Formats: sequence, C-alpha cells, structure tokens
Amino acid sequence: ILLSEEQLITRSKKLRLSINEMHMIESIAKEDNSPKTISYIADDLGITLPSVTVAINKLIKKGYVVKNKSETDGRMIFASLTREGSKVDRLHRTFHKKVVGYITQDLTANEKKTMLSVITRLNVFFNQLNRETREQ
Repeated sequence: ILLSEEQLITRSKKLRLSINEMHMIESIAKEDNSPKTISYIADDLGITLPSVTVAINKLIKKGYVVKNKSETDGRMIFASLTREGSKVDRLHRTFHKKVVGYITQDLTANEKKTMLSVITRLNVFFNQLNRETREQ
C-alpha cells in the first residue's frame, strides 16, 4: 500500500511532494485541522524536532503549510495547512478510503471484525517497536 501510495504521489507533477511530506501534511491535518506544534508533529510521526523543522520549511516553500508563533508564548511555533495543503490532505484521505473500501467490499461482517482485530494488533506491535527504537 505504501509503495503504491508513494508512486501515486511522486508521479503527480502537480503535488511536488514526497511520501514523507504527505504524511507530515496528514499529521498537521489531524484533529479538525487545528494548528500543530512542531513537538506534536515530531511525536506523532516518531521523528526528531530538527527533521520536522526542515520538512515544514520545505512545505512552506511549496505553499502547503504556514508557520505562526504562539500569541501567548513566542517560543512556540504552530504549523497549519494552507488551502492547497488542505486540498492535498483531502485527496490523500480519499485514496485511503478507496483502498479500504476496495479491500472490504466483499467481506462479511465477521471477516471485517477479524480484519480490524488483526490490524489493531499490528498497530500496537509497530507502535511498541517504534517506542523501543526511539529509546535506544
């Protein structure tokens, strides 16, 4: 799935995005597209603060993201999506919905329940693996 997603993104000359940049946009769009701190994005994606800063600056140059300082604490920086960034996020979500719809269209309710259970267990495993890797 990730390979197909990456190929679709990189083939699109309009988007000018890498898969990592797309996931950065997805992270910023979480929770009703409210502005996110650099720390939030780093934690969400499991990457370093400097990596987020570099990626955000690239996304700003491409017109997908804007940065704003907190009104209450000038040290805090918030990233939010531009109109173009929100449009790309909607496109990305549509892709994921199509994938899930295609995979589950002919499954019984019991098969869907089993599939959800397996995916949940995989998610727990990979989250734990990511935490262990970061701690090392």
